[in-house]
Amino acid sequence: MTLPFPCVAIIPARYGSTRFPGKPLVPILGRPMFWHTVQRTRACSHIQDTYLATDDRRIADAAASLDVPVIMTSPDHPSGTDRILEAAQNLNLSDQTVVVNVQGDEPCLSPLLLSQLVQPFQEPDTQVSTAARWLAPDQAADPNVVKVVRAHTGLALYFSRSPIPHVRDDKPAHFLAHIGLYAFRLPVLRQFHDLQASPLEQMEKLEQLRLLEAGIPIHVVLTEHQCYGVDRPEDVAKVEAYLRKERS
Repeated sequence: MTLPFPCVAIIPARYGSTRFPGKPLVPILGRPMFWHTVQRTRACSHIQDTYLATDDRRIADAAASLDVPVIMTSPDHPSGTDRILEAAQNLNLSDQTVVVNVQGDEPCLSPLLLSQLVQPFQEPDTQVSTAARWLAPDQAADPNVVKVVRAHTGLALYFSRSPIPHVRDDKPAHFLAHIGLYAFRLPVLRQFHDLQASPLEQMEKLEQLRLLEAGIPIHVVLTEHQCYGVDRPEDVAKVEAYLRKERS
């Protein structure tokens, strides 16, 4: 199905990482990690174009050698979202464009999840979308797993590193884990950049709270697709095993 708006994906790729320097270039089954993410994104039929946004010449050269379009950006961006905006501005996109922010360390990303992410924009009131999946209760206490609660309308009520909702009585607990993919209408992406970091954002270290505190609704799609990201060097072997199994 063709969507009634242009849709592009931009993948931020930063060489400097505290836990895993040079992560976008780490080989996974013989190819740089970013290449796998690009291929998965290109497999989404709703996305017309995919770009890599980086401030590092090593990443840019590797991408060019693999026919991946590259946009060079400033090294001074405080977040990947700010890098996405600079790249989008360099592309001279129309205000009707939906920009998908795909994390570069997701080499197992499902193209179907990306399709789910952009579907809400068929409604003209949708400004931002993200995704979530059901989480096992014993994982809810992990602050590295961001939780989200949402209304029956699908709009996010809050994101937190704490277990939310708090289960006061002895009742079954149900938690949603946030998946760090976003899609924005271009004017909202600009608005995000212009907003100051909000108090809740600074406390939780979650930039999406800047939007909620500014009164900008975030649509949360529910998915069954699991994401297997690469945060540390030891994750590479797990991802390679997953990809081998998928191909067999």
